[in-house]
Amino acid sequence: MTAESPLPRRRRVGRRKAVAAVLAAVLVLATCAALIASGVLWPNRLFASGYSTRGVDVSSYQGTIDWPALASENIDFAIIKSTEGSSAVDSRFAENWSAAGDTDLLVGAYHFMSFDSEGATQAQNVIDTVPDAPGSLPVTVDVEFYGDYFELPPTQTRVRDILDPLLAELEDHYGSPPIIYATPEAYDRYIRDAYPDNPIWIRSVAVPPQMSDGRDWTFWQYSHRDRLRGYDGEETFIDMNVFTGSLDELTALAIG
Repeated sequence: MTAESPLPRRRRVGRRKAVAAVLAAVLVLATCAALIASGVLWPNRLFASGYSTRGVDVSSYQGTIDWPALASENIDFAIIKSTEGSSAVDSRFAENWSAAGDTDLLVGAYHFMSFDSEGATQAQNVIDTVPDAPGSLPVTVDVEFYGDYFELPPTQTRVRDILDPLLAELEDHYGSPPIIYATPEAYDRYIRDAYPDNPIWIRSVAVPPQMSDGRDWTFWQYSHRDRLRGYDGEETFIDMNVFTGSLDELTALAIG
């Protein structure tokens, strides 16, 4: 038998190394994907760590909240879902509002804006539900797509016909311009280059926010995959946010 040429052997070794490298890369990517999906790893946490004032937003999906336990989780503020549209009220709002108010957290409420009812009736739903409590954060109006509106977004004219009177009536009642929460898509379509007096709360859970009109954000929702102590609802994760300034500046915003 003749001796085997060394060149083919080197090629086979090279192929095995290449295959091993690809498999290792796939394993690393799969592991990272699993850690991100479970909330263990979240790249935005690194960027958000540069902001010292942190908080959560919650709704009935977090179930019963042990507010002293949650407040001890290195957070400074909590924004609680109150209402939706012209008639819906979060089933745990009153309980959450009262219990959160007994902690040292700065507390606010948010309203999920409907594209299907008028701004005046939505404002009345908020006013009937959210107390005008001294020292609470300005009311937030949440502007984002839902249901069929992901595929068929309403026109800017339609949304602003709802949003403008909603913001105006809430400001008139509570004495401060409401915060506007928006996803990047909703911001670009409906908020961009408008509402200069309203603090912006932007959702950007994959990367740090880049406002398309160069505006500065006031709040940034950087994660929807965190886990903290103090709640037991069907939603195991909790949304995490940072405020752009210091705790004293956030307190000043609450005082108005």
